[in-house]
Amino acid sequence: MSDLPVSLDHCVIHVSDWETARDFYTRVMGAEAVPVDAGYVFRWQDRQLNCHGPDKFAEPKARLPVQPGNSDLCFCWKGPIADAQRHLSEQGIEIEMGPVQRFGGQGVGTSLYFRDPDGSLMEFIGYDD
Repeated sequence: MSDLPVSLDHCVIHVSDWETARDFYTRVMGAEAVPVDAGYVFRWQDRQLNCHGPDKFAEPKARLPVQPGNSDLCFCWKGPIADAQRHLSEQGIEIEMGPVQRFGGQGVGTSLYFRDPDGSLMEFIGYDD
């Protein structure tokens, strides 16, 4: 492991509709929605998901701007992955794949794959199974 004082602070996705994204990321993903300018950022403790939207783009601009549905994000699920599967089902979210074993930031875990309203690939990975 490196001695550099570096850790992930935030990443960026594109959303097509602010209120649809707010509903999904708070209800399904458990984030706090923080109003910023014309849209939102979503927070989980000290980690943040920034969003470009139909009326908001960051400066400096990326060489190739993030497009709706072109993101692939993985979130840790604390507890058995069966609980995540039940939660997604209760929220009306279709699971595309899983449970399957995957290698993540904490080693081997069990993952479920699903999509946000714009089609970006979402993953819950659990290390408690």
